[in-house]
Amino acid sequence: MSRLFTLSEASSIGLHGLVLIAKSENGLNVLDVAEKIDSSKHHVAKVLQRLVKAGFLGSHRGPGGGFFLKKPARDISLLEIYETIEGKIVITDCPLDKPVCPFDKCIINNITGRMTGEFKDYLDGQTLDMFL
Repeated sequence: MSRLFTLSEASSIGLHGLVLIAKSENGLNVLDVAEKIDSSKHHVAKVLQRLVKAGFLGSHRGPGGGFFLKKPARDISLLEIYETIEGKIVITDCPLDKPVCPFDKCIINNITGRMTGEFKDYLDGQTLDMFL
């Protein structure tokens, strides 16, 4: 099956994991998040640690420990989370990053650039609190 758009598992873990943590009153541990989003606990731990380093999350070790938001949910955009996991979104004219097109007119008509721009704008306009 062909898909024009896919979201990496890491991005999905980051986005969904932060929403789940924001919804919880006392934070969640890796096992809680992994179970709720049906993902590997090792992959979840790796992504959440990246979000700790970026300052979105804090963590407590030990029994009863887990992850919690360090910033208010209204101050965290989905774009910030996505770019923390995947890197900055770059909008280009050519989906193949060719500096010169061999055709007089782009066959794809820069639809990928427009779609990327719309996706970036969407993520930037959404904050965690909108999903609580």
